[in-house]
Amino acid sequence: AFGRLGSLPLLDLRENALVYLPDMVFQGLQSLGWLQLSHNALHVLGSEAFAALPALRRLSLDHNELQALPGEALARLSEATRLDLDHNPITYLGEEAVAMASLRHLSLAHAALQDVAPDAFVHSPQLRILDLAHNQLQGLPALSGAGRLARINLAGNPLLCSCLLLPFHHWLGRARVQAEGACASPPALRGRHLDSLRPPEMRCGHPQLPTPSPAAPAAQPGTASSGPCPPGCACSPDFHHANCENRALWGIPRGFPADTQLLDLRRNPLGTVPAGAFPGLKALVSLHLQSCSIGALRPGALQGLPSLVYLYLSDNRLSTLVADAFKGAPRLAYLHLDRNAFTQVPPGAFQLLPDLISLHLQHNAIGELAEGDLAGLAGLRWLHLAGNAIGSVGPAALAPAKMLEKLHLEGNRLSEVPTAALRGLRALSELKLSRNPIKHIGDGAFLPVAGSLQHLYLDSMGLEQLSRGAFAGLGPRIKSLYLESNKMSNIPDLRNFTGLEILNLRDVPFRCDCRLLPLRRWIEKLNLRVGATCASPAEAQGQKVKLSTAFQNCPGWRARGASSDKGKASRKPRKKKRSEKLPAKGSRKSKA
Repeated sequence: AFGRLGSLPLLDLRENALVYLPDMVFQGLQSLGWLQLSHNALHVLGSEAFAALPALRRLSLDHNELQALPGEALARLSEATRLDLDHNPITYLGEEAVAMASLRHLSLAHAALQDVAPDAFVHSPQLRILDLAHNQLQGLPALSGAGRLARINLAGNPLLCSCLLLPFHHWLGRARVQAEGACASPPALRGRHLDSLRPPEMRCGHPQLPTPSPAAPAAQPGTASSGPCPPGCACSPDFHHANCENRALWGIPRGFPADTQLLDLRRNPLGTVPAGAFPGLKALVSLHLQSCSIGALRPGALQGLPSLVYLYLSDNRLSTLVADAFKGAPRLAYLHLDRNAFTQVPPGAFQLLPDLISLHLQHNAIGELAEGDLAGLAGLRWLHLAGNAIGSVGPAALAPAKMLEKLHLEGNRLSEVPTAALRGLRALSELKLSRNPIKHIGDGAFLPVAGSLQHLYLDSMGLEQLSRGAFAGLGPRIKSLYLESNKMSNIPDLRNFTGLEILNLRDVPFRCDCRLLPLRRWIEKLNLRVGATCASPAEAQGQKVKLSTAFQNCPGWRARGASSDKGKASRKPRKKKRSEKLPAKGSRKSKA
């Protein structure tokens, strides 16, 4: 797609719905310096996705759905100096995870990190700034190989300032690294900044951890693993992580240390998760089972996992679930079931998950959302259903999820806005309906969520008509409105949308006649790039609506122009008196 853009310095692909980057997708961009991929849904990156970008200096991958650091793909970027990975559900940085020879600034704030290997940055010798703020790190090891690191940000992490943190504390002093962050426990040190700690204060024993929240439960402290590691797996005793990724395992091993908090079993041909598959793992927080050919999650499969918060079952073969499959994991908050074989939302399957915050069911083959499908999900905040085959949403289908904040329905088969289903969703702030075959939007389509909605996506639908009252009730709360790539020739009055930060009207075939004059005048006052272009009449085709001359014969245009001219005349500069001092020749004022 970009093969003929050899001189392009910047490519901005933010705010799209990208889920996958294939190998060599950016081939031809020889001069590209900054690639912006923020705010997509990127889940998988080909190992050669960035192989053809020799001049890239900055890569922005923040606000995506990367569950692991794409180390192989990033290693191709030998000249990149800055990498933004904030707001991705990455839980672990393993050995030699970041291998970017020129990298100076790495941002991984607001992710889900629970553990970082000591040599994670050994192949990034130029790294100077490391931002790990607002993760779930209780500590860090002494980092090897990062000899030029000057600053590390750990603010907002639940740091346990016991003897377990001493190696890291000593390393900070030796390496002269400035660290930001404060202790969360033990109580005697809570709130103390890292740079104020003295080694005698950092004792071991039985520290009391802060009360765990649903999204970040505290594990039982321990100085070492309380058991051996299964053959073929690697266990980190200091930070309670077990890695069995891609080990050709046909069954789930047993014998993991009892204090394991993160278990990675990705890319093993497991097939089935039987009942009682994870005995003795009461401290487990994050379980990775992506790409394991799993066709069945048996009742009781998660029994005995009271601390489990994150469960990743993406890229498997699941087509049905029963509620008892989640029995024993009452604190589960983030459930990834995307890219499976569901043809319907398994009814009643989530009744035992009252603390579920985020449910990912995108890219399945679900045909409808019916009443009872979300039973039990009273705390659900984010529902991802993009890329299914949903043709209808029942009027009561969303009723159990009264706290819903984000509803992603893009890329389905809806032919109308599911207005009835939106009733009662008083917290909904983001609604994505992009890429649905909705041709007409009638009056009051969004009235049920008018008091909370901030981001509305209606792009790429083939939309032919927006009624005059389509946006009734919406106004100053709306921050972003996406209407690009549709077929309507006019849009309703948007003058009440005074809080807009993003308005996209690209690729809309506007007819630039007198009926469009109110929109033209409103756009002229906006300090935004909206991309609106005339498609007709012929003499105005291709002109920007904001600059088009097609409106000059419209009633009221002359009066407005005369008023404008009069205003200009009234601001005519007065003649200078001889007594007034003239600016020196060649001064900035004189040149102006």
